[in-house]
Amino acid sequence: MAKSKKTSKQDKPAVSAGRLKDLDRKPEREGLAKDMLTLQEIAMAARRNLSQMLWDTLCGGSDSETTLRRNRLALDSLALRQRVLVNVADIDTTTTLLGQKLSLPVFIAPVGNFLQLADPRGAIAVARAAISRGTTAFISTAAKPSIEEVAAAVDQPLLFQLYVRSDRAWVKDILSRAKAAGYRAICVTVDRAYYSRRERDVINRFLMRESAGDPRHQASLCWDDVVWMKQHTGLPLILKGIASAEDARLAVEHGADVVYVSNHGGRQLDHAQASIEVLPEVVAAVDGRAEVLVDGGILRGTDVIKAIALGARAVGVGKLQGLALAAAGEAGVARMLELLELEIRTMMGLMGVTSLAQLNPSWVRPTQPVSCASITSAYPYFEDTARR
Repeated sequence: MAKSKKTSKQDKPAVSAGRLKDLDRKPEREGLAKDMLTLQEIAMAARRNLSQMLWDTLCGGSDSETTLRRNRLALDSLALRQRVLVNVADIDTTTTLLGQKLSLPVFIAPVGNFLQLADPRGAIAVARAAISRGTTAFISTAAKPSIEEVAAAVDQPLLFQLYVRSDRAWVKDILSRAKAAGYRAICVTVDRAYYSRRERDVINRFLMRESAGDPRHQASLCWDDVVWMKQHTGLPLILKGIASAEDARLAVEHGADVVYVSNHGGRQLDHAQASIEVLPEVVAAVDGRAEVLVDGGILRGTDVIKAIALGARAVGVGKLQGLALAAAGEAGVARMLELLELEIRTMMGLMGVTSLAQLNPSWVRPTQPVSCASITSAYPYFEDTARR
């Protein structure tokens, strides 16, 4: 992580030293998490624990933050349809990802440097929480501790997400390490040819970077490189950051097993389309030849249902993961996943749907959003209390 010369803000901790010490005690964190009955309470706890600088880092986007807000607006511009007098006593929320059964259609998206700033155990905490709730996690190149330590902390294989920091020799080494550690697929992020202008961080002089490596290596990444990566590892290939039908087709043609629709949570290209807007054209272009994942602004169970209806196999949470980790560490992330599953199950029952397999585009309709899109507009009570 590159550091600014202005250290007065840079060195400010995510939470106060005393509070961090308290929260690092597992029983206390588990108690805090159990007391959170809604996702809104998780967001509220995170806001209390995080410094303004860390809140901006987690919740901000690039430049004007148009893509960030568009992710939320696009989700709010879809309505769910409802059928009644259906026996919904038993509801199946399971899905699969590359053959692995997931208890809910939500996974932990790759998040880098923020994790260890929000919790001393960083990626270990989120990985353990994911496995405990029957799902999986992507572990970023930038996450701490090492990819080997994270893999050893859980009893199921995880997914490794790659940022290219150096030449092919470096890439070969880290991919070999990931395979040796038991990661079951490689996920190459392809939408970060340049590191964006995240102006909240610039204003705060908190200039986070995934590495001190030469950025030209990530900028020069091309299709031949990802083909080579798959050939080198022999592992399934996931391409994250696909945002058009054209690239979705190319991804499949170049051996991608999973096409991952993402705009980096609104943190890369400003004024891009929302992920949920892009999803249908990507699903059509892939045409069943690969699995499709999506992330971008997912904060509610209803968001997940909309994405599944439009063709996603599963849905990633990034910002929500960070909020939960800041709220109560590993226990907070596990609680967040539990509450998301509860929301998904409840909404499916109210819609008259008993399994994810029944969802398709006929279950959503375009509509007018009822509020302005913002970072936390999915949580009205949170926003109300913040204004008091």
